[in-house]
Amino acid sequence: MTPDTQFEKRRGTACVEEVAFLDLLRTCDLLSRAPALVLKAEDLSATQYNVLRILRGAPDGLACGEIADRMITRDPDITRLLDRLEKRRLISRCRETKDRRMVKVRIVPEGLKLLSRLDEPVQQIHRKQLGHLGRERLRQLADLLQAARHTAT
Repeated sequence: MTPDTQFEKRRGTACVEEVAFLDLLRTCDLLSRAPALVLKAEDLSATQYNVLRILRGAPDGLACGEIADRMITRDPDITRLLDRLEKRRLISRCRETKDRRMVKVRIVPEGLKLLSRLDEPVQQIHRKQLGHLGRERLRQLADLLQAARHTAT
């Protein structure tokens, strides 16, 4: 069976865009399972991990809205998410002196230590899952996904 025949068989009455969309969802679900297990061992959700990584890249801290804008998946209750991370002493929040309405969120040393422990296991999972594609195909995939996101906004 040729790739085109396989595609047509999967497609049925669906348009090619729908088939690609469903394949993307299936792939995302499958690829997210292994990292989720590593994070679960540290009692961390994928969303919490995402916030910690965002804050690691912003040593001066970020406002809540900036964190929400940078997140991979939307979380309607960023405040509660930050509450949980603060309760675990992985982040800190402080009100700015110039604009008392703004609260800056920063990752603390314990949060950095946790990320440091997770870096290699998570990277190993990504290499195992996607490394067989090679650098050039991974770049192409990333470019295609970015192009798809661009028109979706």
